[in-house]
Parts: sequence; structure tokens; C-alpha cells
Amino acid sequence: MSTRPIPTPPKRGRPRSGRTEKAILQAASELVATSGLADMTIEGVADRAGVGKASIYRRWPSKGALAFDAVVDTILSTQPTPDTGSFEGDLLQVARTWIGGARGRRGGRTVAGLIAEVQSDPDLAAAWRERFVSRIRRERRPIVERAIERGEIPTGSDPEVIMDLFYGPLYHRYLNGHLPLDDAFAKRVARMVAAAAADGAAA
Repeated sequence: MSTRPIPTPPKRGRPRSGRTEKAILQAASELVATSGLADMTIEGVADRAGVGKASIYRRWPSKGALAFDAVVDTILSTQPTPDTGSFEGDLLQVARTWIGGARGRRGGRTVAGLIAEVQSDPDLAAAWRERFVSRIRRERRPIVERAIERGEIPTGSDPEVIMDLFYGPLYHRYLNGHLPLDDAFAKRVARMVAAAAADGAAA
């Protein structure tokens, strides 16, 4: 009577190359959510992902770059461009969503930490501008374009100036924390920017 050999279970170990990046990004995302970017370390990510630190540094030059790749798409996916039928309504919805993310533990701490990191990391600063700031602004341009089509603001209004007027107060209050970042403020910002644009401030 013959017997079949018992299959040898695969040995557990560090993730293979094809899974390594995913494991690292997942570990970084979890640590940013629980500890914040300031307390996240490459050692902690390596331990959580089951990889060596060298595997991380081969892919990302700094913890800021790693954290950025781990969370940027998730943050942006929670901030869709609205279409409420009015310029002020769209601005208000964007402001409310932005403030909700900024006040949330994960999104708020991560963005604040990344803003701090980009001050001393030119490569991360370039990625921040292109993949976060520029992407948001591209996705919000239809709000301005629709407002022009509806005749709510003058033809020739500059979307870049309008977005500076809109996001400036939000970031200022978020980073300084000197006054509440709440729904009443969201309404004021949306009303102010809509009125200024309608008056030709960005034309």
C-alpha cells in the first residue's frame, strides 16, 4: 500500500517582492492612523510589515514620502467634487467635507504632519504640490467653470485665484488653531468667496 507524501506547508517569513510594497503601505497607513505621522517610525513600519528597513528605504527616502504614498489616495477619495446647482452651495459642500477631514483624527493629523515634513524635504514638497495640491485644484475647477456657465460669476474669472481665496482661510485657521474650524466658518468662507467672485474679484 502506497502513501502520498504529506505536503510541506510553506515557510512563513517576510513578504516576497510582489507583496512587499503593499505590506509596507498598509503598515504605514495603520501607524499613521493610530500614532500620527510625528510618532511613526521606519522601524515601526518595518516591524509591522515584516520587512527589513532596507526594503523600505529602497522604495522611499523618508518616512514623509512613505506616509504620503500610504494615505494620499485615501484622503482624496473622501473629498469628491460636488454639484449642488449653485456656486455657493458647491463651495459650502467642499468646505464642510474639507473641515470634516481636517478635524478627523487620521486625516487632520496626517495632513498637518505632511505639511511640516515638506518644509525640509524638497522631493516630498514636489510630490505634495503635484499629487495633492494640484490634483485637488484640478478636480475643483469644474465648480468654477459651472458657475461661469450659469452666469453666477463673470466670464474670465481665474479658477486659481478663486481657489486661493477659498482654501487660504481654511488652511490658515487649521494650521494656527486660533479660532474654531466649524460649520459656521464653512458658511462664511463659501459666502465670502462666492460674493467676491460674483463681484469680479477674480476676473
